[in-house]
Amino acid sequence: MNTAETSISPAILEALKNIIGADNCLVDAETLAHYGHDETEQLVYWPQVVVKPQTTAQVSAIMKLCHEQKLAVTPRGAGTGLSGGALPHLGGVLLSTEKFNRIIEIDERNLQVTTEPGVITEVLQNAVKEKGLFYPPDPSSRGSCFIGGNIAENSGGPKAVKYGVVKDYVLNLEVVLPTGEIIWTGANVLKNSTGYNLTQLFVGSEGTLGIVTKIVLKLIPHPQHDLLMLVPFASLEKASEAVSAIFRAGFVPSALELVEIDALKIVSKMVDSTAVPVNDEIAAHLIIEVDGNNLDLLMQDMEAIAALLNDFDAGEIFFADDAQQKTELWKLRRRVAEAVKTSGYTIEEDTVVPRAELPKLIRGVKELGKAHGFHAVCYGHAGDGNLHIRINHPTIKNSHGNAEMTAALEKLFELVHGLGGTISGEHGIGLIQKPYLKTVFQPANLMLMRAIKKAFDPNNILNAGKIFDLQDA
Repeated sequence: MNTAETSISPAILEALKNIIGADNCLVDAETLAHYGHDETEQLVYWPQVVVKPQTTAQVSAIMKLCHEQKLAVTPRGAGTGLSGGALPHLGGVLLSTEKFNRIIEIDERNLQVTTEPGVITEVLQNAVKEKGLFYPPDPSSRGSCFIGGNIAENSGGPKAVKYGVVKDYVLNLEVVLPTGEIIWTGANVLKNSTGYNLTQLFVGSEGTLGIVTKIVLKLIPHPQHDLLMLVPFASLEKASEAVSAIFRAGFVPSALELVEIDALKIVSKMVDSTAVPVNDEIAAHLIIEVDGNNLDLLMQDMEAIAALLNDFDAGEIFFADDAQQKTELWKLRRRVAEAVKTSGYTIEEDTVVPRAELPKLIRGVKELGKAHGFHAVCYGHAGDGNLHIRINHPTIKNSHGNAEMTAALEKLFELVHGLGGTISGEHGIGLIQKPYLKTVFQPANLMLMRAIKKAFDPNNILNAGKIFDLQDA
């Protein structure tokens, strides 16, 4: 397949300005530096130009121009990604969706919302909540990430354990293809068995197949009540064993999060909070939430779960009594990633295994850390087996392009694969996870994926070099 060029001539720059206006076509150093990074490790790659279209027609015109000229295009949402999906590592054109920031319609009769991709996830959630409706996927960065980026990565978050991930709510997408054509992928219906499921193909495709410009999402009624408790454990493995036991006993929490004590110490200091007890006798906490419409039944569930946890050497359980305490606990959980990265844990892995295998995964992570000279902290969505592993190595701060860290991570992902898991639960492959795809996929899998990419993007211009290396695409 042809590979995108990255050189942008004055004539092409002028053509871009004619499409979107000079104010939305930026080449100054401050702008290029800002859009040259996301939240992935400490990696920075400057684009040659940043474009900020405001309409689907403008995106189409930009893509037609770049397709004809074989110019590399990197789509970007809010820049909160953790796998390098929004990094313009080839230079070229960075296309920001930030001006696609309208919620177009909340359809209360059909429980749907139509939105543009640049709407912040929490803003969307709050808007539908005012109508008594609920959009559950809630990544930790929901206060800053865009719904379009969530589509690109098939994001999850704490609520995924009960309610599912983004793919479970996407009904239809307006997409601009790499060649500039505009399509709708499906229909605004709950059932659809009409040809290949293009909608779900785009969900999780990491901006490599097209640029989403409108989104139709399914909504559900908002639960009336939620209860939250914090459970300390003296053993990290006991905490992870308890996770599987909760589900085997017939309970389905609306969130079940695990946070290792070292991570909690860091984030508690960062946000100056004493909401969570931290001492040397505690190895980890579980944050357990239930929600629904019958408060008495929820109270019974929480009491039963608390009793069950006594079999796993749980410490004194803290029940959040009011909205303020719940908010404080969730603030700590949602800011863990930011806090540990600031403290030197710059490398993050997004492993997922069957939840009963979490103890073996955590044990293996600690052993790998000792063998390869790094310290790791674990946290994440234990209820669905999605463990985030943050690594602090004394000298290696980026795994990308580092042979020593790549060798260590290959062993980690071999462990994950051996436990029946895979290398990413919600952060995607992007730029930095490419070397490990061969651990979990057969050559036939990768051949099919490359063929799909070629069918949509024959000139390999859109997010080229993500998921697959350039020469492999």
